Amino acid sequence: MRKLVFLMFLALMLGIASGSALAQGDNSVYFTTYYANNVVAIGQTPSTAPDATLRIINDGDSTVNPNGILYASIYVFDDSQELTECCSCPVTADGLLSESVRFNLTANPLHPPVKPRGVIKVISSTTESDVFTNFAPNSPAPGLRGWATHIQSVANRYPFGPSPYSQTETQLADSNLTPTEQSMLEMLCKFDHLLSGKPCTCTLEDYDF
Repeated sequence: MRKLVFLMFLALMLGIASGSALAQGDNSVYFTTYYANNVVAIGQTPSTAPDATLRIINDGDSTVNPNGILYASIYVFDDSQELTECCSCPVTADGLLSESVRFNLTANPLHPPVKPRGVIKVISSTTESDVFTNFAPNSPAPGLRGWATHIQSVANRYPFGPSPYSQTETQLADSNLTPTEQSMLEMLCKFDHLLSGKPCTCTLEDYDF
């Protein structure tokens, strides 16, 4: 309910006409996936589930950005549809970014405790969506592609599946980035930083798990 009220207010502030969320977007710059059976925070009941990983590559097309650098702007939502963390990570041409769901993407949620499952959204951009200084918007451009591992419980019992676990890996789903969706993600990320000051973190490029 809180998110619904906030988004309605945001839509009015941005002057978004009703129905504009259905406008045609670009599915070459926006990707989505999920995480599940995520380990809980220190001090809570521990989980024996292994960590999941988000991997993103830069295809190296220099016509998109002459210096070869693209940014993966990452937005993490929990299973109650609340943004919990966001960050913007550089990926050089032909580089590999590997992000731990446990230690990079969900370690510092806006509203603890860490939730066991949720949604991850990624925008491929030529500019950094800087949450520390001027909250610069993304400049979406194609060039990033990604995959995510998913921790599956054989029993699949809600909300934490018991061991044993298996892992699957899927390519991030091409999704529809409309101006409305982009503005919403950037505004939520700005408020997340103002309220918590704890964005998700970026690993060193080409460091894998």
